[in-house]
Amino acid sequence: MSDIITIGSATIDTFIECDDANIVSVNTKKCRNEFMAYPYGAKVEVDGFKTAIGGGGVNAASNFANLGFSTSAIFKVGKDFLGNTISEILKDKNIDMSNIIVSDNEQSGFSIILVSFEGNRTVLAHRGTNGTIKENEINYDAVKNAKWLYIAPLNGESGKVLDHLSQFAEENNVNVAINPGSSSLKRGMKYFEKILATAEVVVMNKEEASLVTGIVVRTDTKDEKFSDAPIHVDVKAMLAKLKSMHAKIAIITDGKNGVYAFDGKTYYKCPEFPAKVVSTLGAGDALSSTFVGSLEYTNWDIGKSLMMASVNAASVVSKFGAQEGFLSFKEIEEKLAQTPEFKLETFEA
Repeated sequence: MSDIITIGSATIDTFIECDDANIVSVNTKKCRNEFMAYPYGAKVEVDGFKTAIGGGGVNAASNFANLGFSTSAIFKVGKDFLGNTISEILKDKNIDMSNIIVSDNEQSGFSIILVSFEGNRTVLAHRGTNGTIKENEINYDAVKNAKWLYIAPLNGESGKVLDHLSQFAEENNVNVAINPGSSSLKRGMKYFEKILATAEVVVMNKEEASLVTGIVVRTDTKDEKFSDAPIHVDVKAMLAKLKSMHAKIAIITDGKNGVYAFDGKTYYKCPEFPAKVVSTLGAGDALSSTFVGSLEYTNWDIGKSLMMASVNAASVVSKFGAQEGFLSFKEIEEKLAQTPEFKLETFEA
């Protein structure tokens, strides 16, 4: 029996640093987009590279194990070099590997992460086996015997297991936390109603929340209700809409602006914990999984859990690799004690 069982992707990630990358902004009347660009047809020298394991399911499982929870993971790999490497590295992380799925004829997932001089990144991802998880490959007995089921982003055909999996957990009194991926969210609000109704915790970034709720965050700063409100009125509307689907706690991350939560009675606003950003990859996985673990650690203190999650996410972005910056609860508490100016705000609904 595990405290927490995760399901999601597992990859080999190769990080490539190149200070010659150009950040190109393209503006239209309605929006602004930024692109990472290299000279076409040129040979570009890289300043450094590093390889590590990653993927939302593996990142979350590694974090839970590091926080001291009995952890099992469900992910799918191929019988290839990448899959063998992922399994071998995870053997040292105190994760129960008995529920992984191994495919005889599919290639494991991998990603190439292009890191800019600003610390942000563009990811070239090959989903491989991560996009082919089927219901009959999942060990439902292991899910049934866990206290929490943490669902990381599932892409491709794997997204089809979400409905039945979350419902099974609900029927067997297993707490559900879900951090859905963009490809699944494109199916819209109606598709997620059943899934979110089973969730104790749902975590999305602002763009994902806009996608699933249909609410666009307006930027007309001439209006005081946009510029002066502690939480943007459209973000509050997204939180309320996600909460109305019966998720106990709805969370929206907003990059440098921090993270917001709503439990039906109180809105929470937690700033970004200060850190020197090296790579933002894995920040969302660290924040959402640390929040879930912190709920257990603090006996469901939402505000304290948000602060602890922000600290661990900041530690992750200060390192290369999605798992290298993980802190223990003791280390998180120490950082909070050393930073008394880091404070949470709350607002009654």
